[in-house]
Amino acid sequence: MRSIIQSYYFCQNLYFMKRKYSIAVVQLNLNDSPANNFSKCKDWVEKAANKGAEVICLPELYSSHYFCQSEDVDNFEFAEPLYSTSFTAFSELAKKLGVVIIVPFFEKRMAGIYHNSAYIIDADGSEAGLYRKMHIPDDPHFYEKFYFTPGDLGFKTIPTQKGKIGTLICWDQWYPEAARLTALQGAEILFYPTAIGWHPSEKAAYGVNQHGAWMNVMKGHAVANGTYVAAANRIGLEKYLPGTDGIEFWGASFIAGPQGEILAQASHDQEEILIADVDLDLQENVRQNWPFFRDRRIDFYGEITQRAIDKK
Repeated sequence: MRSIIQSYYFCQNLYFMKRKYSIAVVQLNLNDSPANNFSKCKDWVEKAANKGAEVICLPELYSSHYFCQSEDVDNFEFAEPLYSTSFTAFSELAKKLGVVIIVPFFEKRMAGIYHNSAYIIDADGSEAGLYRKMHIPDDPHFYEKFYFTPGDLGFKTIPTQKGKIGTLICWDQWYPEAARLTALQGAEILFYPTAIGWHPSEKAAYGVNQHGAWMNVMKGHAVANGTYVAAANRIGLEKYLPGTDGIEFWGASFIAGPQGEILAQASHDQEEILIADVDLDLQENVRQNWPFFRDRRIDFYGEITQRAIDKK
C-alpha cells in the first residue's frame, strides 16, 4: 500500500505524463505498388511505436507513387471508399499498438467526387476524425485539381486519447489562415503529411530557396500560433512519364517546437523515423510570454475573407 508521500508523487507523475506525449513522422520512398506501400507503411508505423511514439504520421497519399504528375483517368483506380482498406488495417494496428495514426489516402467519395484525405485514427482503433485537403494546387507535374475536389469539412482540431491534433495536407502548409483557424480550436500540434520535391531541371537554380521557403513557412506557423509543427514528406525520384524529368521528392521531414526551433530533422534521401515530445507546459509558457492570440485585433480582420481588397 502506498504511503501518503508515495501517492502524492504517483499522482504528480500521472499529471506530468498527461502534459507530455511523443510524436513521430515517417519519411519513406513510396514509388511502388499500392500493395507494397501498404505493407511497408504498416511495418514502419510499428517501428515508430516500438521506439515510443504515441502519435504517428505517414506522408501524403501513402499508398501509391505520386500520380498527379499527369492527368490520367486511369489513376482514379488508386482511390478507395471511406472506411475500407486503409481504415480497416490501420484501425486494427492503432488498437494493437495503442497509438494514434494519421493515415493520408486518396478518397473516393462517389463517382466523380474524390478527395485528398486523412484519417485520424485513435489509440483504441476508432475514428477520431477525418480531414479533406482544402487547398488544391495546379502546378507543373502537380496537377491535383484534375483529381481532387477541395475539402468541405473545414479546418478542425481533433481530440484524441493522446492529445489535440490538427491535420492539414501539403499545399495547405502555405496558408497561414489554415494554421491559425486550426490552432484557435486548441491544436497542440499541426501535422502536415506532404508530397513535395524539386523539378530536377530547376534544382540547381532554385532548389535551396524552394526548400528553405517550405521550412520557413511552417516554422512561422509554429511561432505565430505557439504550437508544434510536424511535416512528413516522401523521398526519391519518381520518374514514370516519357519525356519528363519526374519529381525528386526532397524528404527533409521535420518536427518544430512552438518557437520554431527544430526538434528533429530528416535527410533529403533516406527513409527515417523522427520522434520528439510535445510538451504542453512548454507550449503554455511560450504562449504566456508571446501572447499573440491575446493581441489579435479580431475587430479589424473582417476583410480577410475577401479575394482581394479593392480600393473604392
